[in-house]
Amino acid sequence: MAQNFKNQLENVSDSAEDILDAVNSFDAVVGIRLSNVAAVPISVDVYIVRASPSGTFYLIKSATIDVGQSLELIDGGSKIVLQSGDKIMAVSDTATSLDTVVSYVDAIST
Repeated sequence: MAQNFKNQLENVSDSAEDILDAVNSFDAVVGIRLSNVAAVPISVDVYIVRASPSGTFYLIKSATIDVGQSLELIDGGSKIVLQSGDKIMAVSDTATSLDTVVSYVDAIST
């Protein structure tokens, strides 16, 4: 069975934004890269919001990314499985400061 690899690119500011939304399928996240595009160090949160049962689950909280640096949240072959309806959200403490790249496999079998 062929896999449907995709990526989602977002520029995140100082209010929480969806960086991936698992709609109508289970998805396997294989990479999340966070890049500081601001002229100052930034602090970021990335978390999963689950619809049912509802809850917020942090992948990383208050992580500092220095000027011109990036942070890889998933490495070494790790994966995060999202249920249909889950979303990954990110927020920075500085406006227009964070670029995100989420790589994932869409519609994995359950």
